[in-house]
Amino acid sequence: MSKFLDLDELSEEDHMLREEVHRFAEEVIRPASVELDRMSPEERIKPGSPYFKVMKQMKKLGYHRMYLSENKGGPGLTPLQRYIIFEEVAWGSLGFATALGVDMIPFVSAALFGTPDVYEELVVPWIEDDEGKFHGCWGVTEPEHGSDYLINLREDPELVARFGKGNVVAEKDGDEWVISGQKSAWVSSAPVATHCGLHAQLKGSRSIAEGLFCIVPLDSDGVKKGKPADMLGMRDDPQGELFFDNVRIPEHYVVVAPGFFYGIFCDQLLCLTSCGMGAFAVGLARACFEEALNYARQRVQGGMEIAKHKNIKLKLYEMFEKVETARYYVRKVTEYTHKKIIEQQTADASPRHARAAQIYAKKIAYEVAHDAVQIFGAYGLSKEFIIEKLFRDARSMLIEDGTVEVLSLEAAEDVVDNYEKEFYDVNHITRIFS
Repeated sequence: MSKFLDLDELSEEDHMLREEVHRFAEEVIRPASVELDRMSPEERIKPGSPYFKVMKQMKKLGYHRMYLSENKGGPGLTPLQRYIIFEEVAWGSLGFATALGVDMIPFVSAALFGTPDVYEELVVPWIEDDEGKFHGCWGVTEPEHGSDYLINLREDPELVARFGKGNVVAEKDGDEWVISGQKSAWVSSAPVATHCGLHAQLKGSRSIAEGLFCIVPLDSDGVKKGKPADMLGMRDDPQGELFFDNVRIPEHYVVVAPGFFYGIFCDQLLCLTSCGMGAFAVGLARACFEEALNYARQRVQGGMEIAKHKNIKLKLYEMFEKVETARYYVRKVTEYTHKKIIEQQTADASPRHARAAQIYAKKIAYEVAHDAVQIFGAYGLSKEFIIEKLFRDARSMLIEDGTVEVLSLEAAEDVVDNYEKEFYDVNHITRIFS
């Protein structure tokens, strides 16, 4: 169901894009996601798995290049067009939307902030890939550092120091960097990725706030992948551990070196991922609502379709209201954030607004999924209907990319400190490096 009244004035190009991506999500992504959901973790990552077939097709369509400007090898899409792609892909599958998102992080970061050498060596082959040969992942959380990795930049340096040392550390050795340690079992796409956009603490520094962001080819000597995790939800994007044993990378693979800018980079990167997660959540919420609406129109109880019963009718309205309000808030924040970071390349996005987009939309997705299962009744608990999978995915979203509780606390810090400010204040970064 791609037909609905859009309150934004979509251009003909926007409409065509939405129809194209939705058709792909309906005909290709969703069937593959259901198949993957029922497979074992080991089967999902084998050559020939539906995962690789869908990723290859997304590469052919160029979805992975959506953040790049035309002079960087991209299609030059608008923020609204990027949002449309994300919502429609997530309507088909939260897992594939996540896989698409994390695939971009190493390479788009390198395109925006890396040297010409790393652009030519790593980014260009990724841009030109239409076979699915290159696949990125985002190495953030660790066995001893979960969502706290996302809030350390706005906290008091002494408090952050009490978080403990990072599990992955990097040390300079001549014209190379040496990386050792372990990332957690929840690194999305890690079991199938070829490259990792990796956060590592600088060896000998005080806390995880003092680090770097680099790209590590996962076929490097010393890299080992753990077994794919068997998760409750989002099973259509494999997750797993990454181990680094004295892995050496050339200096130009460090996209953001240790220092003042690393904190700003992390903060603004989370603004971009929050917009993406918000769009994913809206797509998932819409999928749940539409499944419930279609079911309620067909299911007969009490002598009539259940959509005609007042309690179901009111519930469907409430679900509609939530999806619509989430969509337009996330779109507005996406427009502002992409304009500041992608187009103007300034560190002036608003963390409090970007985090709110992710947090609010995640909560909405779960609430709508919960209500949809209730409308389905016992059928909602059966794997016969996709709503059972969508509910598990919605529950997983409350943890993915940072728990809603931790993200809320991090956003609250920005609200308390910067509510009246119309600019991005770097003072919280200054505290860390003073």
